[in-house]
Amino acid sequence: MVFSYKSDLVLKANIVIIIVLLKTSQVLGKKNFSISMASIFSCNFEVFGVVQGVFFRKYTEKQANELGVRGWCKNTAKGTVIGELEAPLGPLNEMMDWLRNKGSPESKIDRAEFSPLQEIASYNFNNFRIIR
Repeated sequence: MVFSYKSDLVLKANIVIIIVLLKTSQVLGKKNFSISMASIFSCNFEVFGVVQGVFFRKYTEKQANELGVRGWCKNTAKGTVIGELEAPLGPLNEMMDWLRNKGSPESKIDRAEFSPLQEIASYNFNNFRIIR
């Protein structure tokens, strides 16, 4: 079997992470410790600032699809963008950070608010889409 240098390093790094997690759980006395890489979380969001007329929803959809985040977004009558996100914790946190700090190139984000994260049993959405 032939591995590229990069994929071999990634595989080794993942194995090291799993071993460290398992050893940590043993030290802490957690006998029923399990690694759940498939846990899915959901939250609602609202972004305030200059987020309409600046392709914010289009860039949000693009970023969500790049991260594998599912859900939706739409403009509101009060000039904000609202939506729902579903993803494993890592991609969800990346998306939340993007909504809070980056947005589309022409947007000016004042703040982003998020509901508390809820763990969900399965996805409710097949992809991320813009609702008009």
